[in-house]
Amino acid sequence: MEKERRIEALIALGSELVKYKTPQGEDDKLEQMINLVNHYNGWFTEENVRNAIAAWGESLTAEKLNQWLAEYDISESAVPIKVGIVMAGNIPMVGFHDLLSVLVTGNTAVVKFSNDDDRLIPLTLGKLFEIEPAFIDQVVMADGRLKDFDAIIATGSNNTSRYFEYYFGKYPHIIRKNRNSVAVLGGDETEEELLHLGKDIFRYFGLGCRNVSKMYLPNMYNFDTFFKAIEVYSDIANHKKYGNNYDYNKAIYLVNRDQHLDSGFLLMKEDKAMASPVSTIHYEYYGNPEDLKGELDAKREEIQCVIGKEFLPFGKAQEPELWDYADGVDTIKFLLELQTAKAG
Repeated sequence: MEKERRIEALIALGSELVKYKTPQGEDDKLEQMINLVNHYNGWFTEENVRNAIAAWGESLTAEKLNQWLAEYDISESAVPIKVGIVMAGNIPMVGFHDLLSVLVTGNTAVVKFSNDDDRLIPLTLGKLFEIEPAFIDQVVMADGRLKDFDAIIATGSNNTSRYFEYYFGKYPHIIRKNRNSVAVLGGDETEEELLHLGKDIFRYFGLGCRNVSKMYLPNMYNFDTFFKAIEVYSDIANHKKYGNNYDYNKAIYLVNRDQHLDSGFLLMKEDKAMASPVSTIHYEYYGNPEDLKGELDAKREEIQCVIGKEFLPFGKAQEPELWDYADGVDTIKFLLELQTAKAG
């Protein structure tokens, strides 16, 4: 299947997916799953699932696909390879970019879905197959252990990455570990900017690697403005799983007499660690902004993205473009180099 034909099919898929911002017909299988998936994964609320699906629809446009792929030489005569994909399931559709990268380069994806998200992407693929049946031959949905592949893309925790390295290390691979995202505040942010920062914190309940888990603050930072701006997100505490995490972490801090701030639905704890528990944001004070930039650069292997006035804009953490690769590893380049090596 020619590259342009693949792109046209993906554009058509995007036109379909963007519709799911609002409910579709009752006979639509993906719509039915949107309403049911919360029973399988309590973190996958209807709002978050619709947001994730529609966000992919907004990404799969002619303009964005062509901008993404313009710098690559995707040859029509390239030798296809089989790429195993081990997907994460921390937020809805999180493994879709890896799948998309394999398909758009003309390769075959051998997919192992996460048990936490093994319904939405298969149904999305079903729509793609209806649009362009030739894609059916480019996808193998693995039942059990992955087998018969030339390379691997696997995403998991620091613990599972060791397992991945053991089993898949002999193959060409991209293996992703835990990363976290941070926000840098100057103390002069507007209420609107802080409101958008709230989206970076609370979307998907903070479970994504692009969600802000830590804030760097100037000395003597006034938390009142921040807490006032994010009050609009207070209803998140009514979600059972999030609320349980909030209650648990609050109890731990109280029992241990750990100093912390409490907005009533978000806990703030001064801590040097990048990763923070669900419902908690770590914070750390800084003095010289240039010294902070040096510190962030030194920790770049731990950080997925940085939010702030001099970095990624507030509110954009969970709105990556197609060319915003996880961990900064260019998946398309990786695949094309493997195709060249196989042909050569």
